[in-house]
Amino acid sequence: MEDPWVPKLIAFDDDTFDKLTQLGRDRMATVQDLADEAFADILKKHGIPIDLKDAFRKSVTRANNKSSGVRKTRS
Repeated sequence: MEDPWVPKLIAFDDDTFDKLTQLGRDRMATVQDLADEAFADILKKHGIPIDLKDAFRKSVTRANNKSSGVRKTRS
């Protein structure tokens, strides 16, 4: 299993990095905070759970949608 706290490198051009740094200052956040938010938004956009709580919520929603789609007939 991979250690989640091992640093990963992402390259930004200087202009983008400067803008992210300034945005971080304006919001009192780090570039890491901004990256975490951005990647969480991408995962959400594509329907990929970001944590266990989100995965459980999606699982329950799918189960409820399946059960509500089944029609019961009277005998």
